[in-house]
Amino acid sequence: MSEFEVARSTTIAADPARVHMLINDFHSWIRWSPWEDLDPELSRDYSGPDTGVGARYAWQGNRKAGQGSMEITESTPERIALRLVFLKPWKAENHVDFTVTPVGDAGTQVTWRMTGEHKGMGKLLSKLFNMERLVGKDFDKGLARLKVAAEGDA
Repeated sequence: MSEFEVARSTTIAADPARVHMLINDFHSWIRWSPWEDLDPELSRDYSGPDTGVGARYAWQGNRKAGQGSMEITESTPERIALRLVFLKPWKAENHVDFTVTPVGDAGTQVTWRMTGEHKGMGKLLSKLFNMERLVGKDFDKGLARLKVAAEGDA
């Protein structure tokens, strides 16, 4: 098994609490997630609390969107951690965390990190595709959208 880590950061001209809220509430991900436009018919299911630890989001979509779920496992003002489970197009379980750090006056640095291990089909694909290239561009797109959402609300 080979481990991987993909991380991207950006600075957002918005209060850390506002940025935290957009990440800590799966209902808000529709506004900024880089994968929201992969399937206009995407089926979403929310369960548990609306925000914070125990909040859960499951999705099922076309071949591009796949199927899986996320659950918030930790939520502090500085960090939100998620358990990410993919069921389709292949099975995988990864850990995701967002760090939310105040910078300057009403600014926030956000780092989005995903770690995991290549197993099964993922191990095979890791030999063909670099996770940094596969997921990194999505993280960049998502952080740009998060920036627009947070700064637009500010």
